[in-house]
Amino acid sequence: MADHSEQACRRVDVGISRVFELFGKRWTGPIVSVLMQHPVHFADLRRAIPGISERMLSDRLTELGAAGLVLREVDEGPPLRVSYRLTQAGAAMEPALKELGSWAETHLKDDLGGC
Repeated sequence: MADHSEQACRRVDVGISRVFELFGKRWTGPIVSVLMQHPVHFADLRRAIPGISERMLSDRLTELGAAGLVLREVDEGPPLRVSYRLTQAGAAMEPALKELGSWAETHLKDDLGGC
């Protein structure tokens, strides 16, 4: 029998909380969206996301790496370049993120200030 007590109804789904703790941060979604297409060098990733600073991009990539979703690879030069790609766990998010994108196109107004 389902628990419909007040306490049970107030509990927040732990998985959803963890997802939005990471993806609720500004820039995380656009970064992952670009990386879903193919591995990208840092400078190209920055150019692909208008308005993001180098510092913010670096911080978000570090967070995504710590979460096991992005892998940083150093391309020995010259010139020395750093590229990023999604791990298997990161790539596994693609269906869910595409579904969220479809939902947004249907249900969210265009004037929300996105890029």
